[in-house]
Amino acid sequence: MQPNPESSAGTSAAQPDLQGKPISSETGLASWYGPPYHGRKGADGSVYDQNAMTAAHLTLPLGTLVRVTNLATNQSVAVRITDRGPFVRGRIIDLSLAAAKAAGIYLPGVAKVRVDAYASVSPEAAGRWCVQVGAFANEKDALKLKDQLSRRYTTAKVIEFTGPTGHWVRINPLTPNKANATEVAEGIRSPDPNALPYIVRTN
Repeated sequence: MQPNPESSAGTSAAQPDLQGKPISSETGLASWYGPPYHGRKGADGSVYDQNAMTAAHLTLPLGTLVRVTNLATNQSVAVRITDRGPFVRGRIIDLSLAAAKAAGIYLPGVAKVRVDAYASVSPEAAGRWCVQVGAFANEKDALKLKDQLSRRYTTAKVIEFTGPTGHWVRINPLTPNKANATEVAEGIRSPDPNALPYIVRTN
């Protein structure tokens, strides 16, 4: 791990201790999030602290420990998955502000990284999955889609809610496994190019 010119008092939080070998790895784009999410509740129920070593991921189990390595600088940081996201096509992880500084991602905003996951169970084990569609700038558009999907998926629970980037629609399949969620996502065709379906793990 190379010295980090972006270090500040905000990166003093302790990084989680990673044991053993990673159980999975993926490569893609990382970004970071801070205000206005600082102080809000994350997907795992904890309050998001932008100065803690945490991150958001769409599919890894909540609580998973991961190492994120900036492939351009070889800087890395260990974080815990506490939230869901990023809901931007092509990105695989959203770091806290402090973690982004530790990995050299804070200033550029987005960087290509490798994400190595460390956990005692497979990321696929006992997963509960849903499909999220968003983000609509207009709540009426989200409610219209919710009504359409409720009629189409009569055994699923369809809800509308305000998400981090607008109004979202979530479909919870009756059998919430990954295969069913994937099938639902592949069948959704929204006229809004910003309202793309995402498969999300809820636990």
